[in-house]
Amino acid sequence: MTGRVREILSWYSSDNPGTRANLARMLNHGRLAGTGRLLILPVDQGFEHGPARSFQPNPPGYDPRYHIELALAANLNAYAAPLGFIEAVAADYAGEIPLILKANNHELLVGEEPDPISAVTATVRDALRLGCAAVGFTIYPGSEHARQMYEQARALAEEAKQAGLAVVMWSYPRGSHLSKDGETSLDVIAYAAHIAAQLGAHIIKVKLPTAHLEQAAAAKVYQEAKLPREELSDRVAHVVRSSFAGRRIVIFSGGARSDDATVLDEARAIRAGGGFGSIMGRNAFQRERQNALSLLGEITRIYGE
Repeated sequence: MTGRVREILSWYSSDNPGTRANLARMLNHGRLAGTGRLLILPVDQGFEHGPARSFQPNPPGYDPRYHIELALAANLNAYAAPLGFIEAVAADYAGEIPLILKANNHELLVGEEPDPISAVTATVRDALRLGCAAVGFTIYPGSEHARQMYEQARALAEEAKQAGLAVVMWSYPRGSHLSKDGETSLDVIAYAAHIAAQLGAHIIKVKLPTAHLEQAAAAKVYQEAKLPREELSDRVAHVVRSSFAGRRIVIFSGGARSDDATVLDEARAIRAGGGFGSIMGRNAFQRERQNALSLLGEITRIYGE
């Protein structure tokens, strides 16, 4: 147990030993063990975007085993997926890597809804049955249904903590009250991260913020305070600061597939801004396996410096 991991666990002093132990399991697993940083493979895109869009770019990805084996080969901190994918691998890979059960999911068969809400698709009991270290839950700040999702997230977090599990919250601003640019604007992403922290998340996942400011009242504060936002590392630092002055773990989404140089530049900015790492799906599993391992290895090196 490194001093850095002990420090991070101290931020969650209200949690029981089981929850803190599961946080430690993730922080102490893989090549980044003990550094306080995380690199996690999430594979919820099949449910979210459909199998062809998700896996045809790299067809071995249709097989649930491919993804956990990729996470193991890359020596990542954890693997996250919906119920079906976790059930398909949990027994054969029990204890080999911390698992995060994604407890709600959203699908696009009904089209892009202006105000999305995810269906609850798994339970804390499922997570315990499958040996998971944590449950994951998505909220959409800005959606007309946000209040319902906040109540669901709070209830799930309470149950998970009682059971000794950690809580990972995907906080993705989206809805009819936001412009498309506003979904990734600095003020909105920082707000979304803060909301997840207030809902009791141990680990918060948000998208990388742009320099755009969406809310007029917030923009006035940013401009009067001359808060730096031109560099991505400055924007990352502000999001981390907005999450209880950096006393909550904030990791950043890898987003849609990009070229290697862009992904690595983003990792450097996350590290420079004090971010805790990445949760990277399509930029990993949509690449041919060896290319994915090479990229993940380089990201690990950047975070481990």
